[in-house]
Amino acid sequence: MTGEHRAGGADIIDLPFTLDVLVRLLDTPSPTGFTEGAVALVEAELRALGVTSTRTRKGALTWEVPGTGGSAQSGSAQSGSTQGTKHVTFSGHVDTLGAMVKFIKRTGRVTLSALGGYDWATVEGEDVRVHTQSGQVLTGTVVNIRQSTHVHGSALRTLQREQSVMEVRLDEPTWNADQTRAHGVAVGDFVSFDARPRVTPAGYVKARHLDNKAAVAVFLGVTKALLARSPAHTTAFHVTTYEEVGHGAATGIPPHTDELIAVDMAAVGEQQQSSEHHVTLCVADSGGPYDYALGNRLRAAAQSAGLELRVDLYPFYSSDGTAAWRAGGDYPVALIGPGVDASHAYERTHTDALEATGALMLAYVRGAE
Repeated sequence: MTGEHRAGGADIIDLPFTLDVLVRLLDTPSPTGFTEGAVALVEAELRALGVTSTRTRKGALTWEVPGTGGSAQSGSAQSGSTQGTKHVTFSGHVDTLGAMVKFIKRTGRVTLSALGGYDWATVEGEDVRVHTQSGQVLTGTVVNIRQSTHVHGSALRTLQREQSVMEVRLDEPTWNADQTRAHGVAVGDFVSFDARPRVTPAGYVKARHLDNKAAVAVFLGVTKALLARSPAHTTAFHVTTYEEVGHGAATGIPPHTDELIAVDMAAVGEQQQSSEHHVTLCVADSGGPYDYALGNRLRAAAQSAGLELRVDLYPFYSSDGTAAWRAGGDYPVALIGPGVDASHAYERTHTDALEATGALMLAYVRGAE
């Protein structure tokens, strides 16, 4: 239950609530540029909690939990802040990897243009949904042009997986371009990859798009906890819709933000410190180092709460924090998140990491109590 304490002293989020939200978010298609369903789901959850949210003109979602006015951890707050209260904004994104229809082939199959950065091999064999302009949703599968080993033999194994050899086999009777168009498919239609979420008895969560729906679900879990016991610092949550293409948080961060903490997946792999069972502080990525002092404040909050905080760098990664800074954001930025294995493929994390991420967020905004 929310408000309970671990042996280490950290507050924890309501895990069943958070997992329920997460699975429903994962089952809601939201490739970059086509995020209405996921944003509406978050809005509905907030309304159920009694929280008012606002949308930016760009489509991002923001809400806030007022602080009680404890002593700021970072010194004096910016002009306009409540006396003794620091305004901390957590940013995450609900948009995911996906695709758009690029071309309708003479065979009736369609080619794709990628939304976000992924290797085509990671989506081969994936079930997809094509979202037509009329609102109809057609299912299909991503295959390559030599998919059958019984037809192509070794040529299948040596085929370089890239955009030019991948296509969608629609689950409709179509053998030419005109028939596909008659089903409502057109160039520019959004294509979403099935997330296939699973929560295992051992606590692992497997799915596409844990990047970054895991963080958004944690935001709701943290919000619920903060409503039960207010934070020392005014806490805002900003959910963006264009992070996977690099400009999600370039606009829309609340203007009174004193500190921005991006929450996104922590990539697990060889020569990385991140773990599926822990929360990670990313100190640098492809955009360079994050704010040293804010990172140290997060380290101190983790230590005070008895949390094992991993520290890592991601040279092939950028976040909403990077986008906000590049757009001229005048505040320190840090990046934290749950460890996620096989990023931008069929991903996996553990409930330990979700709880730890929520616990660090709670510890930080309640740290002056």
